[in-house]
Amino acid sequence: MIRIAIVDDKLRNRRIVAEKLSVSNRFQVIFEAGDGNEFLDKIRTLESSHLPDIILMDLEMPEINGIAAIAIASSLYPAIKFVVLTVFDDDDKIFSAIKAGASGYLLKEESGGVIVDMLLNLWESGAGPISPSIAYKILQMLKTRETPNAGGSEQPDIFQLSQREKEILELLAEGFEYKEIGDRLFISPNTVKKHCISIYQKLHVNNRAQALKIAYMKGLI
Repeated sequence: MIRIAIVDDKLRNRRIVAEKLSVSNRFQVIFEAGDGNEFLDKIRTLESSHLPDIILMDLEMPEINGIAAIAIASSLYPAIKFVVLTVFDDDDKIFSAIKAGASGYLLKEESGGVIVDMLLNLWESGAGPISPSIAYKILQMLKTRETPNAGGSEQPDIFQLSQREKEILELLAEGFEYKEIGDRLFISPNTVKKHCISIYQKLHVNNRAQALKIAYMKGLI
């Protein structure tokens, strides 16, 4: 049985997705979540042997959006496959989702049969499921060797870290403690601690090790 989690801020959409998956007896929906924050809270409570195999992720959600949720969770749970299931097909979102760690990108308009076949193919062969219109857009990006951010080298900061938080994250990566960071940045250790708490909240982690793991994998440092 392939364990599935569905993350979408609309209950009706989650029910539709679950109904589409029900055409196959290969899938078991083990939990649903209404936004990225709820999703990350729920997955953290699961034992490693009970984690979902595939997560179907909407993009536009309150609290933590789908792209940020994928970026965080794909760093902490690299064995899970993340598939975007959305109505959006614009270049920025496609590119950001892939950079965040998505294994596939499907439009919600796809039929249940198509979604099931593509997810089974992902499970059996590792081939990332991509809706035809999305595949065409990706092909055009590759042919022109352009991305939505071709005008500059920086990628969008999906975690919305401030410049000060990025500086502190880099110093944490170098092994400095709060007092040493404060001395270097001319701020108090207590201010450094407050910035670190903010960093952990934005990355949805509890400690330095997890924060640095995400930072390294997603190119923040």
